[in-house]
Amino acid sequence: MVIKNVTDREFKEYGRVVEGYSVAEILKTLENDTPCPEGVVYVAEEPKLMATADTKDLGTSLFGGMPFQFGYCNGHNTKMNCMEYHRDSEFNLGTEDFILLLAKLSDIEDGMLDSSKVVAFKCPKGVLVEVYASTLHYAPCHADASKGFKVLIALPKGTNVGTTETAGKNLDDRTLFATNKWLLAHKDASEIADGAYEGITGENIDIAGLI
Repeated sequence: MVIKNVTDREFKEYGRVVEGYSVAEILKTLENDTPCPEGVVYVAEEPKLMATADTKDLGTSLFGGMPFQFGYCNGHNTKMNCMEYHRDSEFNLGTEDFILLLAKLSDIEDGMLDSSKVVAFKCPKGVLVEVYASTLHYAPCHADASKGFKVLIALPKGTNVGTTETAGKNLDDRTLFATNKWLLAHKDASEIADGAYEGITGENIDIAGLI
């Protein structure tokens, strides 16, 4: 696996770099008011991020006036473990360089994703990126273990915050893991014990040796 950059042409199939917005206060809040554990912590909506001077204008523009949530995913990580998607784009912004492991929704065949389809992109600190709804993704990976990562997770309001009962009729129903969150897990992922759909074959990618 080669770790490419979100500024490379290949990233256009998975997302885009978003420019022109003020994000200084969001970065400051992420840096000063959110933790960076040895593992990974995810908060769907953080009141301090929702209250910055940048938040209203940015969120309104990114989601076209729909209700939105600004949360974070912070910590240290080098493994894929799972891949998820939403029915909407997700926006990420980090206080340090971080790495995204990505694949395409169209890479899923017969309900399974071969991990050989997964690619890696580094996002420089302070760069806002959109990850398209058709892109599989999961927790960021750190680019520097001494720094970890602190990454804004911007999504439509209500995403990831509850469970939804389905009729269980098809793959969409079987992979729906939380509100607006469809999840495929590798057999080695801890999410399997929580009822996640085992939908990734091949190795559980670990980029520790590449950074």
